[in-house]
Amino acid sequence: MAVSARRGRALSTEEIYLTALRLVDEGGVDGLSMRKLAAELDVNPMSLYHHVDSKTALISQLCAMAANRLELPPDDGTPWQDQLRALGHAERRLAKLHPALWSYISSHPESLHKESGVWQVLTRNLLAAGVPATELDATCEALFAFVSGFVTAENNQTIGFRAGTEDVDRTFEIAVDIILAGLSHRHSPAT
Repeated sequence: MAVSARRGRALSTEEIYLTALRLVDEGGVDGLSMRKLAAELDVNPMSLYHHVDSKTALISQLCAMAANRLELPPDDGTPWQDQLRALGHAERRLAKLHPALWSYISSHPESLHKESGVWQVLTRNLLAAGVPATELDATCEALFAFVSGFVTAENNQTIGFRAGTEDVDRTFEIAVDIILAGLSHRHSPAT
């Protein structure tokens, strides 16, 4: 790894990603440019391309990095309802921590690769809930859309604008209860 003449130390991929995430947090995905990132890192913009192919690839990596930071419920025999609730809360925490990146992920759900832990946990629990394989993709998309929509409304303060945070938390719990009850009802085995 070459040492930057401007900064006197080598540039790392991790440093690029963390700085880019901070810039996205501050100014949104549209506010991130390779030139701005290079200036922040005190390197020539072309130096970045030794580590990332493009801004699109960088954003994709930021999404993957964020998804990897989610506190995913383990496959430990906990009821699927509790695991889906934990997954919903983990996504909401991530969205509140990085609202601009979450906004991008919400409008680009393909940025969370199907191989990511998020989709694996979601799929595992939906199968445990009795969702048939033919409905998995649509059900995953519906649940992702719910969390994305809720968090977007929360970040835009269109939920809880009258009563504050405690009511937003309560509203989220009620919504999750409704979704879990709906999944249980829709896919309960015939007795």
